[in-house]
Amino acid sequence: MDRMHAPWRIAYIKEEKQEGCIFCLKPAATADQANFILARGSNCFAIMNKYPYTNGHLMVAPYQHIGEVEELPAAIWTEMMELTQWLVRALKAAMKPHGFNLGVNVGRVAGAGMDGHLHLHIVPRWNGDVNFMPVLADCRVISEHIEDSYRSILAALAEIGAFEKYQRPNDKGRP
Repeated sequence: MDRMHAPWRIAYIKEEKQEGCIFCLKPAATADQANFILARGSNCFAIMNKYPYTNGHLMVAPYQHIGEVEELPAAIWTEMMELTQWLVRALKAAMKPHGFNLGVNVGRVAGAGMDGHLHLHIVPRWNGDVNFMPVLADCRVISEHIEDSYRSILAALAEIGAFEKYQRPNDKGRP
């Protein structure tokens, strides 16, 4: 039997799971970097997926706890899309993906892991990224530590000028 060693994952395994909505709790906390929040707008924020499908998996969510697309005010939807554009630019600069999956899962039956708080997924994709591991071993390989990805995406956001429009994360709780 082959073994794959991933000792950095033990922090996730031992982590005490929070009750409640992460899209309400994380932006309300003051430790943006510890919570992997990349940017804040007036109506929404960008956060890294702590349990990603692939490196650089980001999410954009409104501060307001809204679970239905038709209930989302146009101003929030517009800001979500604008922030998504900035994040795609940053991911292109930082990680050089060949494409992206962008999507919103509405309701648990549609795959929403956090049902009740709308959020948009940004998943960078590379040619050949669906290799034998997920197909044969039902396992995804995340090749870069989330803290390293966070730093490179944050640097790319600064480099492309995103922080002229969006607030930088605070530096409390640095990972």
